[in-house]
Amino acid sequence: MESMLEQELARAREVRFEALARAVAVPLHRYLVRRADADAVDDILAETMLVLWRRLEDVPGLGEGPPVDADEVLPWCYGVARGCLSNARRAQGRRLRLVERLTRTAPPPDHAEADHTELHAALGTLNALDREVVELWAWEGLTPRQIAEVTRLTANAASIRLHRAKKRLAALLDRKNADQSGHETAEGRSNR
Repeated sequence: MESMLEQELARAREVRFEALARAVAVPLHRYLVRRADADAVDDILAETMLVLWRRLEDVPGLGEGPPVDADEVLPWCYGVARGCLSNARRAQGRRLRLVERLTRTAPPPDHAEADHTELHAALGTLNALDREVVELWAWEGLTPRQIAEVTRLTANAASIRLHRAKKRLAALLDRKNADQSGHETAEGRSNR
């Protein structure tokens, strides 16, 4: 019995809100169109309608039945829309300040990009597996043991392939030392 009463009350509330929405939606939309960015109007109107739903019992001049006198309820609804508009403006201001702060703290983009055409051409001369071994070492920072796991080679085979590929690249690029700092080349070798 109690749930039936709750359902009837819920349905009566929905009917009251639908009547209120029919009476105020168009005037509130016009109010917001004149005051907000076009792309934000629908969101602010939706937020306004949500507040009206939540505070349905607080709407002055709203009777118990469906006929709604727009002149009675609109001033209060305009106040709700004004509050939602202010919230939206504050949120937009916070977003803009955050973007500004992030752009100030972000490092400037490196406009002087290095020309790596020679390197890419040299890499292109390697077979696919050797190229992958070198790329895993150079770009991903993997050790020969880790490269072996990725490529399903033995650690020794990966180390030998890497050594030979680096030697070929060094010769192609006319460099004396192809080793880069930060990479361990002696992994798996004995110090004896």
